[in-house]
Amino acid sequence: MNHRERILAAIRHEPVDRLPTDMWATVEVWEKLFNHFGIRGRGPAERMELYDAVGIDGIFGVVPPYIGPALPVKDGIRYDEWGMGYRMQDYGSGSYDEQVVFPLTQAKALKELEEFPWPSPDWYDYAALPAQVAAYPDRAIECGYTALFYWHNRLRGLQQSLMDPLAEPEMTEYLLLRLSDFFTTYHTRCFEALKGKIDLTQVTDDFGGQFGLLLSPRLFERFYRRPMQRAIDLAKSYNIFVFHHDDGDCRPLLPRLAQMGIDVLNPIQWRCGNWDLAALKADFGGQFCFHSAVDNQQTIPFGSAEDVRAEVRMLGRTLFSDRRGLILAPCHNLQPITPLENILALYDEASKI
Repeated sequence: MNHRERILAAIRHEPVDRLPTDMWATVEVWEKLFNHFGIRGRGPAERMELYDAVGIDGIFGVVPPYIGPALPVKDGIRYDEWGMGYRMQDYGSGSYDEQVVFPLTQAKALKELEEFPWPSPDWYDYAALPAQVAAYPDRAIECGYTALFYWHNRLRGLQQSLMDPLAEPEMTEYLLLRLSDFFTTYHTRCFEALKGKIDLTQVTDDFGGQFGLLLSPRLFERFYRRPMQRAIDLAKSYNIFVFHHDDGDCRPLLPRLAQMGIDVLNPIQWRCGNWDLAALKADFGGQFCFHSAVDNQQTIPFGSAEDVRAEVRMLGRTLFSDRRGLILAPCHNLQPITPLENILALYDEASKI
């Protein structure tokens, strides 16, 4: 099997020749790996060279370049096309582009949402997508990112967005409809530009906290399920698999996500809440291909290389017990404090399963 075939077989719940793998990491970690293997360039060819050196099959994302109105930078804050503002924050071991401006936090009436300068799907160069895909031969390709709850958080601020469904239901419905309309048009254009060349798209969110959900299943059903389903149905109409990223303890939503047609469930953050991995495989192994699952809160950053290897073997016995339906990766971005030997141990041990 080549890398793409291995990833797609896992998603289809077909047997694979070895455990498929993927990786998310911060810029600092990628640089550490490039330097470790003596890879000088940073283009697509060098990235695939690095993946092969580490032992990663990988899912490669493509995005249409932004070609809309010029985006401002003011007082050290960089603004995007949504009016969201970001400032680079150095934490010592790594730097992060943190959101500091949430453009609709102060909106009190529906009229303010109606008058907001919403971005246009015309502001992106969809014709550039085929060349991006061509740079990653024999690799699984992902294009598109629908995240309605997350965008609600980013537009209104987390605190206000959590209160909105109860305090401002009419504003919530309008905001989600505007988001859904934008994402539908934007992704339709992406999918048309890459017909037959996209393997996955994300219909994703962060409904889970460390212990339990950030909103009730009732509010999920009332406000978020319908626009999410619209995005899933669009992807399915183009024969594209749907990848759902959901940090934290999202276990109570899994029956609904299975009903809605999610194909790949990420990240299986099993230290959040109460996850019995063998039971998860038994209950949902037929519906979901599991993605990631190697703990990134304790094991990878703070454990030994042998701890990492032991966890990989444990995941092989549980989520990969039938040798189907798992793409192994860290639960989220590997952080700069992560020992290099732990990263290499993860993929070395995965290669033996």
